[in-house]
Amino acid sequence: MSTDHPKTAGWRDHPRYPDPAIEILDERFRPYTIFSAAVERLYTGCRWSEGPVWFGDGRYLLWSDIPNNRILKWEEETAEVSVYRKPSNYANGHTRDRQGRLITCEHGGRRVSRTEIDGTVSPVMETYLSKPLNSPNDVVVKSDGSIWFTDPVFGILGNYEGNQAESENQQAVYRVDGETGEAIVIADDILGPNGLCFSPDESILYIVESRGEPYRKILAYDVNADGKSITNKRVHIDAGPGGTPDGMRCDIDGNLWCGWGMGSEGLDGVLIVAPDGERIGFIHLPERCANVCFGGLKRNRLFMAASQSLYALYVNTQGVAGG
Repeated sequence: MSTDHPKTAGWRDHPRYPDPAIEILDERFRPYTIFSAAVERLYTGCRWSEGPVWFGDGRYLLWSDIPNNRILKWEEETAEVSVYRKPSNYANGHTRDRQGRLITCEHGGRRVSRTEIDGTVSPVMETYLSKPLNSPNDVVVKSDGSIWFTDPVFGILGNYEGNQAESENQQAVYRVDGETGEAIVIADDILGPNGLCFSPDESILYIVESRGEPYRKILAYDVNADGKSITNKRVHIDAGPGGTPDGMRCDIDGNLWCGWGMGSEGLDGVLIVAPDGERIGFIHLPERCANVCFGGLKRNRLFMAASQSLYALYVNTQGVAGG
């Protein structure tokens, strides 16, 4: 357990209000900012932070430190950080299902797993067409209990964030039925499927195309009435030169809060995108941000997993329940 204050202290000696790290690109973003709320660094000391997920019933956050093969736990009441699970099978993205259980994407296990209430870990999906998955990356659970996740090859390309291996299945987005466990391919035409999330009413599914040509993109699809298929593929936002969307979550007004960055000053942080696809705000961080989630007592605190650190910012909105 870490109680080392330098690891939890902010990187700025005296944050100013309003925090200059919070940039308003469109006046529609201003109502979501809080004058006296600044970006805080909660912890540093990771190799690659990913997959934050909030446990409101325990008032703690879990997130992945992929190369160190561990899941870390940050306690809201004490700010203490401890190791929740090690080894973690090179865990990446996380969410919770509608029963409150932890759902995890594992690079090393090449699977999606579920941590039961008693702490045991069971597989959700490991193979498709009798062949192993690639390296599940990010995951969300729909209100009907179905589990949707992306499966690119990033975690099997080398031995840093997983175990190097050959791909035996196409890169795809999957849906697993929460009751029967039946798995189907939702999309297999996305170049490097990465972060994903639903709009507040679950009528739209957003997916990051992290190997898009010529630039990375956030794609949008309509979710059909059957709740099991998507149509009307379109570009919600073209990231453009240097743009690198990664993990993302949606707030109750339908805005996307997207991890962003290329390790370049001014481009690292979180981009906020309105439902119409316009960029309305940016939260600047000193490190590239991989993924985000909403948490805190009122789901109004944005947690940001960024490179070697974990950051947080109170905002004047709430994350979509279940995200």
